[in-house]
Amino acid sequence: MHQLAAALCLMLVIEGLLLFAAPQGWQAMVREALKLPPRTLRLFGAGAMAAGLVLLQFFH
Repeated sequence: MHQLAAALCLMLVIEGLLLFAAPQGWQAMVREALKLPPRTLRLFGAGAMAAGLVLLQFFH
């Protein structure tokens, strides 16, 4: 459980870093994402989760 909490905290740090370092780039990315259909966003989300799980298995 401790490792899961640490991983979630690290994720928040990385997300916050992106917002802090490049807020206009983040806004532009969100504007472009709003143009995509929900199915495409779901596929990107599924791909990111699959890649994360594969990398977790590889590095753990």
